Amino acid sequence: MNRKNETLDALKQRWNALQGREQMLVMAAAGLVGLALVWWVALAPAIKTLRLAPQAHAQLDRQLQHMRGLQQEALELQKAPRIQANDAVRALQSSLTQSMGASAQMTIVADRATVTLKGVPATSLAQWLAQVRSTARVVPIQAKLVRSAGTKGNAPALPAHWDGTLILSLPPSN
Repeated sequence: MNRKNETLDALKQRWNALQGREQMLVMAAAGLVGLALVWWVALAPAIKTLRLAPQAHAQLDRQLQHMRGLQQEALELQKAPRIQANDAVRALQSSLTQSMGASAQMTIVADRATVTLKGVPATSLAQWLAQVRSTARVVPIQAKLVRSAGTKGNAPALPAHWDGTLILSLPPSN
């Protein structure tokens, strides 16, 4: 405590030794440093938050709309009548033949369908998966896919093509 008082007394003596003009300059410098600290600590982060708020709000609105769309889709799937396993297999086979032709083969074992793909375009695969999820009520449970070059004639095709297998879970038989 004594050391603290000595330091404080030394600073007071030094302050009193300064001329009025020097005291004003020190006070102005201290005020400037104080204002800078207030800006960096309190104002700048708040202003940045206010500036970025509209973009964050728009992004959250887009996420909310997406979530509502998924909720609506889930509700529609819940309301849809249950499909029998045999009907699901027929719908799956029909859509597979229509969408991918000879590029895909399917085997059924118990409540699982294994689909083997050879050079299937990515867009066809995505559309087919969306279609069978709603019509045949099958869900992919395992995918082992490798991107292949895919060809049109002798030239390589630009869009992605897939080789591999998909294992789909069929609806339970009642």
